[in-house]
Amino acid sequence: MSEKKEKIVAIKGMNDILPADAPLWELFENTAESVLKSYGYQKIVTPIVEETGLFARAIGAVTDIVEKEMYSFTDSMNGDQLTLRPEGTAGVVRAVIEHNLAYDGPKRLWYKGPMFRHERPQRGRYRQFFQFGAEAIGFSGPDIDAELIMLCRRLWDDLGLDNIRLELNSIGNAEERQRHRADLIAYFEANIDVLDAEAKRRLHANPLRILDTKNPAMQDLVNNAPKLLDYLGGESLAHFEGLKKILDANNVQYTVNPRLVRGLDYYNRTVFEWVTDMLGAQGTVCAGGRYDPLIETFGGKPTPGIGFAMGIERLIELMKEQGEPATPAQCDVYLVHQGEDAQTKAFILGERIRDAGLDVVLHCATPAGAGSFKSQMKKADGSGAAFAVIIGEDEVNNGVVAVKSLRDSEGGQQQQSVPFDEAVDFIVDQIVGGHDHDHDHDHVHYHP
Repeated sequence: MSEKKEKIVAIKGMNDILPADAPLWELFENTAESVLKSYGYQKIVTPIVEETGLFARAIGAVTDIVEKEMYSFTDSMNGDQLTLRPEGTAGVVRAVIEHNLAYDGPKRLWYKGPMFRHERPQRGRYRQFFQFGAEAIGFSGPDIDAELIMLCRRLWDDLGLDNIRLELNSIGNAEERQRHRADLIAYFEANIDVLDAEAKRRLHANPLRILDTKNPAMQDLVNNAPKLLDYLGGESLAHFEGLKKILDANNVQYTVNPRLVRGLDYYNRTVFEWVTDMLGAQGTVCAGGRYDPLIETFGGKPTPGIGFAMGIERLIELMKEQGEPATPAQCDVYLVHQGEDAQTKAFILGERIRDAGLDVVLHCATPAGAGSFKSQMKKADGSGAAFAVIIGEDEVNNGVVAVKSLRDSEGGQQQQSVPFDEAVDFIVDQIVGGHDHDHDHDHVHYHP
């Protein structure tokens, strides 16, 4: 007897998306794509692997992501230094410059796909995680900032998510941040005994990140630290006031959070986060901000930009928390058949019903055999289909099919015989003509 092979399992922090969850993912992705399209955003797809230098330059060498979290490797074929992308903006900006996309005016772009970070896995935080993001390249005013924020609000509304709140801040320009940074370092140095080891490590390299600390012993110190908003000049303040004015006029609720910062040098002016209390420690579901200096840093012509990224897994968790329904129906019609001639007829009918725009599952044999009518009907019921169409020897001989309603509990004939060539018209009439089976039939395109 051969020895039993050891099971191979997924890499820690990298998850399978199973069929039971697929409908929620599709609902999220279809809704997000539809919202972005309604604002004029176009899809862009960039590679999962980029040169390591792209992220070191974009994200900054002295950051947790570059220092500890990137999946980087040397390409054994040619010695290139490559990295699995830890975020989406750098690749999109690289593509915009490489293909000169902004030459004929500003661009509204969106992307989705997997990102990779070697973090400690926990709820809502994984080593392979999926992001949905948007980048608006070539727009300089507060109006585009407001558009992106309102686009997010529309997405939450369309998904039925109401426990997400907006936090907003302005981090000014580089010169304003430098003045704030000098005072911040002096302030922390004067209180060095309160800083933990992580804060001391960041003190001169990236002091803004100290403001993000979750250490309870440092909260008072951080709350009383110099606030960046107090260092903003006239232009930065006018931009921030312009954004707030548009949001106020559109009844967008927000909180100005002076501790909301970005540790990366290329961010400027508007930064925002959508946060929730429903997911434990991982409260941010979407983060965005302006990055006007970034394209020039990458060697492009000075071009303003702003974008956001949202973690799809966290939003799926929220959809589940707020009672998004369980798996919807797999199909509209389940085809049950017994015998070779009946199987042939079932295939022909299945294709005709699909031509009419409905979803059909045709019963197929398993290692245990084709299955009795009774076991097939059990499968039909479990599929969530509105109707079972039954073809046996009698039906083949008489040129008919039996159509059985699986969802009508009250009144009406449960099963009726319909001529084979009229079956499609009959089923479409039943499903589209007033029967509510909790199933979306916008895609039906049949015209009898």
